Amino acid sequence: MKKLKIRDGFEGEKVIYIPEKILRDAKEKAQELFHIYITQIGYFPKATNHYRERSKGCHENIFIYCVQGKGHCVLDHKQHEVNANQFILIPATTRYICYWADETDPWSIYWLHYTSDKITVINQLLNIKISNPPTSFPLNEEAITIWQNIYNTLEMGYSHEHLISASFSLHHLLAIFLFPRYNTGSHDEGNMITKTIEYMRSNLHTHLSVEEMAANAYLSVSHFSYLFKKTTGVSPVDYFIQLKMQKACQLLFFGTKHIKEIATDLGYDNPYYFSRLFKKYIGKAPKEYRRPVKNSDTLYPDQRLLPAKES
Repeated sequence: MKKLKIRDGFEGEKVIYIPEKILRDAKEKAQELFHIYITQIGYFPKATNHYRERSKGCHENIFIYCVQGKGHCVLDHKQHEVNANQFILIPATTRYICYWADETDPWSIYWLHYTSDKITVINQLLNIKISNPPTSFPLNEEAITIWQNIYNTLEMGYSHEHLISASFSLHHLLAIFLFPRYNTGSHDEGNMITKTIEYMRSNLHTHLSVEEMAANAYLSVSHFSYLFKKTTGVSPVDYFIQLKMQKACQLLFFGTKHIKEIATDLGYDNPYYFSRLFKKYIGKAPKEYRRPVKNSDTLYPDQRLLPAKES
């Protein structure tokens, strides 16, 4: 007997396909607001006999997050098993791809298609490759909530505002999966990095050394530095300075302290050194970053979107 293969029609499923004309009109109206956008979104619970074979690939990115059961996929001529708490992100491609639910334990999946006028460049910058295997990702309630919000928004109709909202939320959803809080491969290591950052934030007024950070994490300096940079992309010292400059921005814009006082509060005895460092990281001198005096009509470009301080 031939095995049944279906693409949808599962009990309890949720599916929305956005018409091409709707998306085209929305982009023409506000191209800048649709750098990436959703074309399809769905949820398949216990998707028995689910099967999709695309001999010529797909011109959109395909995201699938398995939350129960398991499935299988063929990517870059290699077959992979997709288990619960794993996701696959298939880039737009003309190459053969295939994915399907397991026969005995069919997957439950949240999925969506998305694209962009520059999808190839975006995939290159984010290292999204067809050769990437399924990625483990613990059940994340925040991600599910964002997916649900996107779906609910689109379910209300294809108004311009709904499409923009869905597009903006897509950025957040992808960021959760592509830049997870714990991306070192070890939950313990991830906790260590998070605790180190909290330690940094509580010591912005000091000259915190790498040796002190490593000792606080009960690791050698070399191993600590390696793990920290692997997780955050920058060295512990650079990260600490960035946190200091972030705090300096807040104090300059919303406070009334002199630059010398702010420098001292952040552990810099020499205000001139602090100013040079601030300009290096922020791009302008502290006095240029300060909020203009009240009733001034002039705002610096990076301050125009900030809320007005209550008097």
